[in-house]
Amino acid sequence: MLNMIESRVKYSVDVIREEAYQLVCEGKLHRQQSIYNLCKYIPPCEWPNVECELERHDFLLRDPIIDLLSGKSWIDD
Repeated sequence: MLNMIESRVKYSVDVIREEAYQLVCEGKLHRQQSIYNLCKYIPPCEWPNVECELERHDFLLRDPIIDLLSGKSWIDD
C-alpha cells in the first residue's frame, strides 16, 4: 500500500503537468499531440498510476497536451 501512495504522490497532476511542459519545451512532444504520448517518457510500471491521476482530473488520453498545460505561458504565442 505504501508503494502505491508514493507513486501517486510522485505522479500528481501537477507533476504530470510539469513533466509534459518540460517535454514540450525540449521539443520532444508537441502541444497538439495527445496526452497518451507522455507514456513514452514515463516508466511502464508507473503509467497506470499516471492514467488514474489524469482520469481523476477529467483528462482523457486522447486530449491534446495543451489541455493539460492550460495556464502556462508560451514564448512563441
